[in-house]
Amino acid sequence: MKTKQRQAIVILTSLFFMWGFITCMNDILIPYLKKIFELSYFQAMLVQFAFFGAYFIGSLFYLLISLWKDPISVIGYKNGIILGLLVSAVACLMFYPASQMHSYPVFLSALFVLGIGFTLLQITANPFVAILGSEETASSRLNLAQGFNSLGTTIAPIIGGYFIFHFFNKWGTAILNSKGEKILADSGDVITALGIQIPYLIFAGIFVLIAIVFYFSKLPEIKQEEGTQDGFRIFKYRHLMLGFVAIFMYVGAEVSIGSMIINYLGETMGMAEMDAKSFLAFYWGGAMIGRFLGAISLNDKYSKKKKMISMSLISGLIFVFIFIIVGIEGFMSNGVSMPISTFLPFLGFMLINLFLFYLAKSSPSKALMLFAMANIALLSATLFFDFSWIMWCVISIGLFNSIMWSNIFTLAIKDLGKFTAQGSSILIMAILGGALLPLLQGYLADIIGVVHSFIVPLIAYLYLLYYGAIGYKVKAPSNKKLILNS
Repeated sequence: MKTKQRQAIVILTSLFFMWGFITCMNDILIPYLKKIFELSYFQAMLVQFAFFGAYFIGSLFYLLISLWKDPISVIGYKNGIILGLLVSAVACLMFYPASQMHSYPVFLSALFVLGIGFTLLQITANPFVAILGSEETASSRLNLAQGFNSLGTTIAPIIGGYFIFHFFNKWGTAILNSKGEKILADSGDVITALGIQIPYLIFAGIFVLIAIVFYFSKLPEIKQEEGTQDGFRIFKYRHLMLGFVAIFMYVGAEVSIGSMIINYLGETMGMAEMDAKSFLAFYWGGAMIGRFLGAISLNDKYSKKKKMISMSLISGLIFVFIFIIVGIEGFMSNGVSMPISTFLPFLGFMLINLFLFYLAKSSPSKALMLFAMANIALLSATLFFDFSWIMWCVISIGLFNSIMWSNIFTLAIKDLGKFTAQGSSILIMAILGGALLPLLQGYLADIIGVVHSFIVPLIAYLYLLYYGAIGYKVKAPSNKKLILNS
């Protein structure tokens, strides 16, 4: 890989980290907004509906334009990323008036605008990373970038939860409920508007800073043929269309589970939000472990022995990192840290994760199939059994979610040629699953309970099993590849 391409990937990882962090903040917002607006599970899941629904609207708008002329061929990948960053910054600024006005619709509007900004980032950054190098290692590169995305989602519940439910909550005036009473977190701390306002003002500043860095960075230029003649031809690519459904199911399942974990642990284990968010960090941390392992496993440049040694060391180091972060935050919040024995069941699932990587070898489709099977088994155990460490079956799903986005994405855009950006916009539309499936699970949680509502992601993983086994196979003629100028 050329130096310029390597530098570009390093810069792009900061972007993947940031949008992972902000996206996972929604899991903290849900119990926060549920309390201050006295919402049902269904109403609280409108947070994810507004945010991920914006992905569908934004991507649909992009797709309709691309049928005439691909916007990326006009403004370029770099400018598309900068525009997405600035829109995201504006959205974060909207959280201040939303909290000041104590308006749930304004919060949802801010989340919608944030989703539009992230849509632009997803459409441009994902194919950009995939194209920066050989096609054979595209899935490995995207897993590496997604690993840093998962680093953001891992520390977001810890840092974000600490800021919102503890640190900034000490400032400002307490929010009152419909009865005029102070609203309290499960820890007994009062909830204030500044708990939300200050963190999102900081996020807005960071997005602007990253946009400035991108503006002055020298990134490789990617050329593709002007326009998108016969734009409707994109719909003839069977593997892309089935990949659309796969992304829909994957994102919907991942977001549904992440959104329900705090409430799941509260209902089944009697945990307060401050304790439950530590376990949420292991859910997203599992995705980080798996994505870094996927970057190694799916790269043919390493021998089998070197792969397994490297993967074992990395998974162990990341586990220790997550435990330390959780421990530091727990000590800062209440002067108590959970013992490492609390998290030992997670190590068992990490070993299973390593074994499945070994079985998958360097095949993205086989890894997707095996990991979908693992999640089906974990959710089945959650639905039908009840034992002391059953909660780890839910939390450990993150380990097996890890490579799904990257593998589905690279399998679905394979051989699209000049239609790559257009195909990317179609796949980003499928993030609508993150809006609809959590809403469906929230609705079921109100009716049949939180535990049994996990039937929703179970069905999603059954489809992913099909895509990894059969659906990924290319059924359309290849197009001329994009040319990368250094």
